[in-house]
Amino acid sequence: MTESVNVADLVTNTRLDVYYGKEYLATKTISTSDISRPGLELTGFFNYYPAKRIQLLGITEISYSKGMTHEDLLDVMKKMCQPQTPAFVVSTQLDPPEELLEAAKAQHIPVLGSKLTTSRILSNMTNYLEDKLAERKSLHGVLVDVYGLGILITGDSGIGKSETALELVKRGHRLIADDRVEVYQQDEQTLVGTAPAILRHLLEIRGIGIIDVMTLFGTGAVRSQTKVDLIIHLANYTKEAKFDRLGNGTQDVHIFDVDVPKITIPVKTGRNLAIIIEAAAMNFRAQSMGYDATETFDRNLNNLIKANSQNDIKEKAEEKKVEKKNKNLIGKAPIKPDSEK
Repeated sequence: MTESVNVADLVTNTRLDVYYGKEYLATKTISTSDISRPGLELTGFFNYYPAKRIQLLGITEISYSKGMTHEDLLDVMKKMCQPQTPAFVVSTQLDPPEELLEAAKAQHIPVLGSKLTTSRILSNMTNYLEDKLAERKSLHGVLVDVYGLGILITGDSGIGKSETALELVKRGHRLIADDRVEVYQQDEQTLVGTAPAILRHLLEIRGIGIIDVMTLFGTGAVRSQTKVDLIIHLANYTKEAKFDRLGNGTQDVHIFDVDVPKITIPVKTGRNLAIIIEAAAMNFRAQSMGYDATETFDRNLNNLIKANSQNDIKEKAEEKKVEKKNKNLIGKAPIKPDSEK
């Protein structure tokens, strides 16, 4: 988990303009993704002032400040400019008040601006800070992008995860991380995986060593991060182990607050794991779009059972008719020929 982000990175990644304090961008840090809209503070209410947050001023705040006297506005700005305040951001290409610049200069706090609306720049800054400051968890596995789906390949050490990832890269798919995958929760339904900086674009193949995938296969063979849509666990095949044969045995793995579907694939000599993973990715996408081959099989099986049942009923009915006819024939007296009359 990254404990803080400096204001310089925020400026670069959200394309902010610098009105004042360029020399302080690298030293000022942000420790929370929450953004403050100091509306009540402008009225003099400081009982609860989140000084550690980015302070965002929009059209409403700037319009209100223009109706204040110079002395009152300067007093408010001095109270808002605390040593722990990372920066002030003014949206919609508005000019920052002179009183804000004066108070910010005294505390060496950067004053930034954006041409975007308040809602847009608020969303951009929040998304960036949540990604950077989110709690992270390190998982053992290989993360690849297959047909646009983020697939985390797990399994015991030496089972062939990296070799499978190499085959997938050769087939046109992309590598995100090998061996260690850092995951974090982006929102309530999204889990994102990336590679540690030291392992980025690298793949370890036993017997060869470490290879640089981007150098050997080009920039199209790698990605910096992707959503984790599916977990595929590789397990050694044994006669005693039970594996799903119909496709209705998918389990969920709970990571942070997100449930990620997981399927287990048996590893056996002669099985092409890369092709199997491709098929699993396409089948998962088909299920997400509403088509389930297992349901089709169940429907076909039920129709076959129903048809066979109807045939059995017809056969039994015919047997009863024949049996009844035979009984009637047996019950009738035989007709004597004329010579015996």
